[in-house]
Amino acid sequence: CFVGTKETAFIYAVTSAGLVHSVTRSCSAGNMTECSCDTNLQHGGSASEGWHWGGCSDDIHYGMSFSRKFLDVPIKNVTGKSGSGLAAMNLHNNEAGRQAVAKLMSVDCRCHGVSGSCAVKTCWKTMSSFEKIGRFLKDKYENSIQISDRLKKKLRRKEKSQRKIPIGKEDLLYVNKSPNYCVEDQKLGIPGTQGRECNRTSEGPDGCNLLCCGRGYNTHVVRHVERCECKFVWCCYVRCRRCETMTDVHTCK
Repeated sequence: CFVGTKETAFIYAVTSAGLVHSVTRSCSAGNMTECSCDTNLQHGGSASEGWHWGGCSDDIHYGMSFSRKFLDVPIKNVTGKSGSGLAAMNLHNNEAGRQAVAKLMSVDCRCHGVSGSCAVKTCWKTMSSFEKIGRFLKDKYENSIQISDRLKKKLRRKEKSQRKIPIGKEDLLYVNKSPNYCVEDQKLGIPGTQGRECNRTSEGPDGCNLLCCGRGYNTHVVRHVERCECKFVWCCYVRCRRCETMTDVHTCK
């Protein structure tokens, strides 16, 4: 089944990160009465370096706290703190998503001064785009760590030879190996990739090499007929030609 797999880990992390990102953006935009900008940074900076904190820094502290209450508390209530290896894994992956948002915070600045001299800069902290956070978590997904489902005092790697290597708070963890998504399995609800349309020239996830799982692909020609070269004729109708195009469509074997 899908429980405790790499994909589960990624979903938990992305969901948690997305909640932090969305709530924090709403705070900065003034859409929530419970929070606003990060007031801890006011009146600080470095006069000698010619910059100070200003503007509206994203207050991810509230966003992270909200995410913990919304996503973590139900897991703890059901299992009693962490309860099992799966629950502990889910809690860890939730936190990994939040840590990704915090890690990728950046500082933006605006210059002030005569003729754009940038004698003084106003700076504020801002979250990265969610696309960048997603790419970071995707990399963590591809390098996720399998852990033992027998929870003792703390989470530990399944490979005994690697147990002395610490688990980072940004790492994604999984318990069970993923099923084979290439082959149809009706019991697990996996449709497989046979018959899926793919891109022969792409090296990405839509490419035939990856999507077809090494089985190869079939190519057939599809004929498209559409209206083209339309012109307005006085008065009053539109005259068009019928254009035909032939395109190759590739589907997985």
